[in-house]
Amino acid sequence: MNNSNIAIIGGGNLGAAIAEGLIKSKFVSADKITITRRNLEALNELKKAGANVTSDNAKAIQNNDVIIVALKPYNVKEVLESLKQNFDSKKHIVISVVTGVLLKDLAAIVDQGVPIFRAMPNTAIAIQESVTCICHQGAANAQVNYVSDLFNQLGITIAIDEKLMDAATVLGACGIAYALRFIRAATQGGIEIGFDAKTANLISAQTVKGAAELLLKLNRHPEEEIDKVTTPKGCTIAGLNEMEHQGFSSSLIKGICTSYEKIGK
Repeated sequence: MNNSNIAIIGGGNLGAAIAEGLIKSKFVSADKITITRRNLEALNELKKAGANVTSDNAKAIQNNDVIIVALKPYNVKEVLESLKQNFDSKKHIVISVVTGVLLKDLAAIVDQGVPIFRAMPNTAIAIQESVTCICHQGAANAQVNYVSDLFNQLGITIAIDEKLMDAATVLGACGIAYALRFIRAATQGGIEIGFDAKTANLISAQTVKGAAELLLKLNRHPEEEIDKVTTPKGCTIAGLNEMEHQGFSSSLIKGICTSYEKIGK
């Protein structure tokens, strides 16, 4: 499947980011990628990079093997219903990156025995640093491996049960916003203790990146690394304890749970 042609139905921010990441990674050559959108001018950069752009969804499906659905949730059913006759179970696999649309709902729309995947990346996919959670229905092992390999070009991939997909959306996709809000708050603190805004932002962002890499590359637990910088009567433990007194951890946990409750409604 490594030479498969890929169609991305919906060239908005996420669809375009997937195309850009795949081209940068050289997972496939640019000419094997087709992106659809009504406003083709918005895809000019991808066109310049060698990708095919079109407003004809049916033609894109017919001419490609791997169909990535990156539409808005509110128009998935309408658009796919109008295209269902173009799907072929002997040729296609469908990968939906649409929030909240279940595998059974996609199968009911496509209705051709086509292998179907759900994938939940985050916006860091634009720089090939996403965490993408994946589940599937009716796929062979080779197809599962291919889809995992595809999204591994754009970060890391984790296979999960579909029942956890909403939770993955909150922790992985909404989580980008939570992390960025921490960096913004740290930047504001940095300004208050003497740095200019640009320098404070750089220090805060790089520090968060370094902290994440410690966990990922060394397979550490957060508390293990925290213990290394919390000396007795030191400034780090004093700051951490004050943050906990003000509800830092509990606020973050409550925020995650509130987002999860909201996505389930």
